Amino acid sequence: MHRDGVTPWPAELAEKYLAEGYWRGRPLGHWMWTWAERDGDRVAVVDGEVSITYRQLAEYADALADHLLDLGLHDGDNILVQLPNTWEFLALFLACQRIGVAPVLALLAHREHELRYLADLADVRAIVVPDQWHGFDHQRMALDLAATRPQRCEVLVLGERHDDPAVDLRSLLERWQDPARLRSRLDASAPDSGSVALFLLSGGTTGTPKIIARTHDDYEYNARCSGEVCGFGPDTVYLVTLPVGHNFPLGSPGILATLIHGGRVVMLRSPKPEVAFPVIERERATVTSLVPAIAYRWVEAAPGGGHDLSSLRLVQVGGSVLDPAFAARIGPALGATLQQVYGMAEGLLNYTRPDDPVDAIVRTQGRPISDADEVLLVDEDGRPVPPGGTGELLTRGPYTPRGYFRAPEHNARAFTEDGWYRSGDLVRWDETGNLVVEGRVKDLINRGGEKISAPEIEAVVEALPQVRRATAIALPDPEYGESVCVCVVPHTGAALTLTQVREEFTARGVAKFKIPERLELLADFPLTPVGKVDKKALRQQILTAAEGRAA
Repeated sequence: MHRDGVTPWPAELAEKYLAEGYWRGRPLGHWMWTWAERDGDRVAVVDGEVSITYRQLAEYADALADHLLDLGLHDGDNILVQLPNTWEFLALFLACQRIGVAPVLALLAHREHELRYLADLADVRAIVVPDQWHGFDHQRMALDLAATRPQRCEVLVLGERHDDPAVDLRSLLERWQDPARLRSRLDASAPDSGSVALFLLSGGTTGTPKIIARTHDDYEYNARCSGEVCGFGPDTVYLVTLPVGHNFPLGSPGILATLIHGGRVVMLRSPKPEVAFPVIERERATVTSLVPAIAYRWVEAAPGGGHDLSSLRLVQVGGSVLDPAFAARIGPALGATLQQVYGMAEGLLNYTRPDDPVDAIVRTQGRPISDADEVLLVDEDGRPVPPGGTGELLTRGPYTPRGYFRAPEHNARAFTEDGWYRSGDLVRWDETGNLVVEGRVKDLINRGGEKISAPEIEAVVEALPQVRRATAIALPDPEYGESVCVCVVPHTGAALTLTQVREEFTARGVAKFKIPERLELLADFPLTPVGKVDKKALRQQILTAAEGRAA
């Protein structure tokens, strides 16, 4: 069923992608039974002490799909999902794919402000939450939100406590006595493969997140092709460390690629090394996905961790650019091959390849996964940059949608008339054929006409042993227009001065105009709803504090 507010692919491109096999013309939920027929009695997902086979997963998902229909949900409806890393999340996700209900994947950190925005934008008909998580009452929040919706909105709760009128999610997973009959009935009313399968949140930093409609065709290819590039197969054991609502652990290559290629998924509630390392040892995990901050904790903990991590073959790191010096430590520390991942929920995925030279793996952010991906680097006037030059990355392809959901004004800025998505990332092609991310179009500091990449500044500062996290922002300057301010969260007990920071830049031979003029030491950084540093709020926080001191 077509949803209003979704920008379709041009018909001729959709036909081309289908004809050439990028898209396979089957909804994601339909593939679930293909996997079950191939690997029925093999374990598909492990969640603590619970192990679910491929056939059981398909039967649970079908039972849940049937109950969702009984609750009044149907093809074309959207539901808001805010769940931790559990096998029930996967059953719910697949149940939605069976009946054309699209989950809007929220994060556990979201609260009423973000969830209300998402519920309104997607006009959701149900909200799925844990009863509580880390001491917060998600059930109460969801019930209060549902009560304000203009139409009936069910609340489904995962947990031990179910306040009226919430529905116990686990009770909806009770399997039918005749799974074959139910399968046949659901197959007969399967959604169109070109319809929306799920909504992902944009990682942008401009206010409330945009949502990205991904179709069954494009997202299946997204996961399948990712898995092929990363060497996923029946022996893959994928450890889910990042929140399942993110594109990275869900389908890039993540959970879905693991199931497509016949492997085993292991759910993890926390990425902390003291939680993850025993599970790696017990389940013999072969691959996982991390963000740099978690990778750092793993590298620090591994030498004295006392756990056998020898099963790990591939450690994927993405989300922000790795400092090459730290990147070089990850593989040796964890006994695995590092894979840098540069991708976006809007589509394009780039990976270093496991057989790339080590130098390319630690210095670059990889190359596109598909021969149908189109990449164009342009200057600020939209003209292609010369070879080796840095420009904004524009992209099109079989898994890069043509617009955000119900965001026509933003789409006019984010997409060109001929369908190129403006990523806002400044990149260049390395001589190895891989991309190197240099910064953001809007994440620049313009000091007297010299444009300075904030991530470049951050990489230098984060190499200092006293620094846990660093971010660079522009502050107003009467002479140069903007000056470089670096904000640092130091390690516990560490001291750091601006002089030490400036000496590091000088020692590295960094151009003088890039050297920070100001240092702010903070306990933590404000974050956007999707967990990135909110530089706008940080800048205002520092300016307000300075005004208070001057008063």
